[in-house]
Amino acid sequence: MAEVVNLNTFRKAKARADKQVRAQHNRVEHGTPKAFKNLEKAKRTIKDKALDGQKLDGDDDATPGR
Repeated sequence: MAEVVNLNTFRKAKARADKQVRAQHNRVEHGTPKAFKNLEKAKRTIKDKALDGQKLDGDDDATPGR
């Protein structure tokens, strides 16, 4: 004879497993702390300013050798 299964227990266990999978996905997608994001943004801004400071000014269409 077949084993009797409590469907409520099975349904709740499946819901728990689905919730854990969804939580893991969210941790991966949204897991970067705000402080780390702000730090990376500040570093990128400093780097961009340094590169902008090294740009050469002058005419782009000037003839070389003049």
